[in-house]
Amino acid sequence: MKCYNCGADLTGDNRCPNCGIDVKVYKKIVMTSNYYYNQGLERSNVRDLSGAIESLKKSLRFDKTNIQARNLLGLVLFETGEAVSAMGEWVISKSLQPKDNDAGRYLDAVQKNPAQLETVNQTIKKYNQALLYCRQNSTDLAIIQLKKVLSLNPKLVKGHQLLALLYMKENKFEQAKKSLRAAMKIDSSNTITLRYMKETNQMLRSANSSKKKKKEDDLISYKSGNDLIIQPTKFKDTSGFATILTILLGVAIGVAVTCFLVVPSVRQKAKSDANTSVIQANDTITTKNQQITNLENQIDDLNQQVSSAKSDSEETSNKINSYDQLLSAYKSFQEGDITAAGDALSGVKEENLSDTAKEIYQNINATVNDQYLQVTYADSYQAYSNYNYEEAKTGFEKVVEMDETYQDGNAIYYLAQTYRNLGENEKAIEYYQKVIDGYPNTERAANSSRYLEELQNAEQ
Repeated sequence: MKCYNCGADLTGDNRCPNCGIDVKVYKKIVMTSNYYYNQGLERSNVRDLSGAIESLKKSLRFDKTNIQARNLLGLVLFETGEAVSAMGEWVISKSLQPKDNDAGRYLDAVQKNPAQLETVNQTIKKYNQALLYCRQNSTDLAIIQLKKVLSLNPKLVKGHQLLALLYMKENKFEQAKKSLRAAMKIDSSNTITLRYMKETNQMLRSANSSKKKKKEDDLISYKSGNDLIIQPTKFKDTSGFATILTILLGVAIGVAVTCFLVVPSVRQKAKSDANTSVIQANDTITTKNQQITNLENQIDDLNQQVSSAKSDSEETSNKINSYDQLLSAYKSFQEGDITAAGDALSGVKEENLSDTAKEIYQNINATVNDQYLQVTYADSYQAYSNYNYEEAKTGFEKVVEMDETYQDGNAIYYLAQTYRNLGENEKAIEYYQKVIDGYPNTERAANSSRYLEELQNAEQ
């Protein structure tokens, strides 16, 4: 026995030899739990499964960490057909003691058998369907469904009990007794089974007593001298007319029985078979729908994996491109081609670089930027002066993207002029407004206001 506080082995003393805590009450609790465990073990050995379940639950009420009691409770529940409850107990046991625990072996034995898991699933579904039929007062359908349940799981005690109860409702006491005997073979001391058996026996005795009394009433006896004479109370005439009348009466009764008993029975059977077929079809549809849902989930997972792979591929491609541009910029910088170096650096995304590559980028960028802006601005202005507006636009856009305030606003002013000359009025209006807002009271602002007014009037 381990100390609940420090985990040390306990001795006969009422205090822990390691931490000194009082363990008297704790020992009593553990001993009580073990007592009920032993009691449950004894009851299970004589197939008193209901009593065993009760004792084992008491054991766990005193000590929920009693692994042996919890595992045995799972085994007993599994034996009574309660596979889901049994697996629940084993899962709890496994979580309390992950290593050296028989519960893991029990769970593997069930979970690695897909056929058994499917049987458990179908048993639960069909038993619940039988309960629904009972609530709808469809006794025949409930009996059929329960027979299917018991064919899948013959040890389901509550299935035998419910079937017996339905037979009792239909006054089929012999069949009810047969179902109850099957339940008693699994759990010999189940109180519900015993109570149903008692009621069934009483009803059978009552029915047999009524038949015997009726048979005695049909006979009379009297003494003739020393002899006892027994004869029927009614004397049947055996004349020819009586024979013909009896035959005709028999034919009439046969026709009546056929019309009122056989035909409705056949119709009821056909209806029952149709309902059974519908139920089976619904079960099949449910299974197929579940399979479709599982396949759709698999497709969604695969699509997510493909999207993730594409995203990773794009990210890798962007990183490779940034490194290629950085190498190209470094090469151009070494060769003194500032324009080419600046163009290459504009294609580099700093977030895609490693720390070492970022330092190289920042050093080159700081050196190249000023020279690149000067050269690009000068080339763009030259192109603008030569009416080569497309080339001028490309250069001015690069300059403005790097430094919108370059040359004290000249860059954005000439970019606006270039847009106007190319007929891109919306962009021209945008940059004229930036000149007006950023550099008021200047000649450029005044010119921008005039051009802005002309463009706005032209659009109207």
